[in-house]
Amino acid sequence: MTEFLIMSENIFPDWQIDEKRYIDIAKKILKFYLLQDEVYNLCCLKNFEFDTVSFDFVYCNSEKTHEINKEYRNKDYPADIITFAIFADSDEKFVFDGEINLGEVIIALDKVIEEAEKKGTTKEHELAFLISHGILHLLGFDHQTEEDYNFIMDLQNKALEYVKI
Repeated sequence: MTEFLIMSENIFPDWQIDEKRYIDIAKKILKFYLLQDEVYNLCCLKNFEFDTVSFDFVYCNSEKTHEINKEYRNKDYPADIITFAIFADSDEKFVFDGEINLGEVIIALDKVIEEAEKKGTTKEHELAFLISHGILHLLGFDHQTEEDYNFIMDLQNKALEYVKI
């Protein structure tokens, strides 16, 4: 059985999220994704042997994602989510001592709150939605085409149903 090692850090002072709860949600979402043949067969983990999958969440504000976007992605705007898919994007994938480090997901919690208000949903639901989105990016999925976007949105909705959010 694969172990999921997920770390998180919240540097956004205006919403002290229950980090343990969202780590548990992320683990359930990742488990759900890996049980889906259409995900596992297309993701970056296929054909690798591993015991542990690890990645990190950083919760911050949109000022921080703006800085990161400018510095690392040459994009001059704040983002609700930024993913650094270390394993998926690497040409030299490696498994160290049975562990695959997928990378890091950075989420702007002020954007989560703003988007939840816009959509008429809860900030908790919107955060889980972005967590599910970030995990798909870490697994190597992107949404450059409408078909890819619809595939990802469908998976995210199914994952949120699976975790009862």
